[in-house]
Amino acid sequence: MKFLASFGERLRSGLSRSREFLATELASVLVPDRPIDDALYAELEDLLVAADLGAAVAADFVNRAREEVMFGTVTRADQLRPLFRRFLTEYLTPAAQSLELVHRPTVILMLGVNGSGKTTTSAKIAAAFKAEGRTVLLAAADTFRAAAIEQLETWGRRIDVEVIRQAAGSDPAAVVFDALKAALARAVDVLIIDTAGRLHTKTNLMTELAKLKRVIERQLPGAPHESLIVLDAPTGQNGFAQALQFHEAVGLTGVVLTKLDGTAKGGIVLRIVRELKLPIKAIGVGERVDDLQPFEPERFVDALVPRA
Repeated sequence: MKFLASFGERLRSGLSRSREFLATELASVLVPDRPIDDALYAELEDLLVAADLGAAVAADFVNRAREEVMFGTVTRADQLRPLFRRFLTEYLTPAAQSLELVHRPTVILMLGVNGSGKTTTSAKIAAAFKAEGRTVLLAAADTFRAAAIEQLETWGRRIDVEVIRQAAGSDPAAVVFDALKAALARAVDVLIIDTAGRLHTKTNLMTELAKLKRVIERQLPGAPHESLIVLDAPTGQNGFAQALQFHEAVGLTGVVLTKLDGTAKGGIVLRIVRELKLPIKAIGVGERVDDLQPFEPERFVDALVPRA
């Protein structure tokens, strides 16, 4: 799937806070004539944890640095910066996977807690596919909040994509049933289902989502083809806990990371890949329709870690 926006300057702007932090701290630690010793390794590891890469990723890089020094491929402290860039790119490359339309309709189940940007992200993905000439339907299956239905309908009018809905308080499974029926009858390319992010208890929410998935599977064997969790980058560790709960209940196929717009440390992307072991399908760096972008590791690293 090709999104409307290029990675470019918008991502660089979105990651400016992380970039400035890493530029300053790396420069202070990786002084060219400084001895590469345990004190340097300790400072470097603390720096990477502070950049929100997570302790496991920080330790992985320090171990890599020790190996390179031992084999003589790194002889000066400042050579650890390009090594760090290569490490990040290699680490993230397997996690970069796009949304592909293999099935017709391709059913995408959008998951996540309220406030993560799930409804907006659903609309942005719909707009991106529509811009490619695909036919798209949206389903407002978050029937527990009238505001969620209204928000999706507002987006639908804005991007000229029909929204299948029922009244607030209706059974979400009925909305999904109607949406699948419409998608099959019209032979649309993509059906994107916006789901609830909060019910009275977590147990109720997960039970409801599992029910929706069963309805989809009965109507269209093999679907949903994508079950994406939308994570709000600034939530940090809470995001990982959320993802694990949704993964256990529904089975996730990927992550869409939103609000990576200068309010969060970009290192969280590394933590997602390391701890959740899920591909990153896209990242959001703003509120505009075209601010949802494909995850491209090399450009991400360029925007996150200055070369010098």
